[in-house]
Amino acid sequence: MISLWRDFGRVRLRRGVVRMVEMKVFGLFDASEVRVEDPGLKKVINLNAKLMLKSHGRIKWDPARTKVNVVERLVNLLQVPGSRGKKHRIITSWITGKHTRCTNIVIDAFKIIETKTGENPLKVFVKAIENGAPRDETTTIVMGGSKYPQAVDVSPRRRLNLVLRYFVNGSYDKAFNKKATIVEALAKEIMLAADNSGESYAVRKRIDTEKQADAAR
Repeated sequence: MISLWRDFGRVRLRRGVVRMVEMKVFGLFDASEVRVEDPGLKKVINLNAKLMLKSHGRIKWDPARTKVNVVERLVNLLQVPGSRGKKHRIITSWITGKHTRCTNIVIDAFKIIETKTGENPLKVFVKAIENGAPRDETTTIVMGGSKYPQAVDVSPRRRLNLVLRYFVNGSYDKAFNKKATIVEALAKEIMLAADNSGESYAVRKRIDTEKQADAAR
C-alpha cells in the first residue's frame, strides 16, 4: 500500500513497518536540492515532486499557475510548438497532441542534460529559466492620437510564461527540417540558456526585449 504525501511517500512494509521514501519528479529527478535564486521567480516556480505531472485541468482556474509544476507547464506548451502569437506554423509529425508523448520528450531531454552536464537536470532547467526570463519589455501607449512605445517591468508570472515559450519555440526551430531531433534540440536549448550563451534562443530574445525597453525609457 502506497500513499503519496506532498514531498515524501509513505511505504508500508511487512510487520507494520513504515519507511519514508523521498519523492522524485517522474521517479527520476530529485527536486529537493533545487533552489530558485531569482527573488522575483521564487513564488511562481513550482517544483513540488510528483510521480506523474498531470493535473487533468483540476487547477486550471489558478490565475498565476503557481500550483502547476513548472515541468508540467513545459510539457503542455510542447504540445503546440508552432504557435507564434496569433500566427500558427505547421505541426510536425512528432507532435500529435498526446500528453504522454510530450512527457517522454521532456524526460529524454532531461536525461541528456544529466549525462552531458553531470548535474541535476531540474537545477539546470531552473538556472535556464532565470537566465532567459526578461525583466523589462515595451508596451504601446496612445497620446494625442499618436502611439509611443513605453518601457514597463515584467511581472513574475509573465516572465515565466515568456521563457517557457522561448524554450519550446527555440527547440522547435532547431529541430524543424534539421538532423537534430526535438529531444536533442530541447536539451541543447536548456543547456545553452543555463550557460547564458548567446546561441540560446531564449537568451537572445531576452536581450532583444530588454534593449528595446532601454531605448523606450
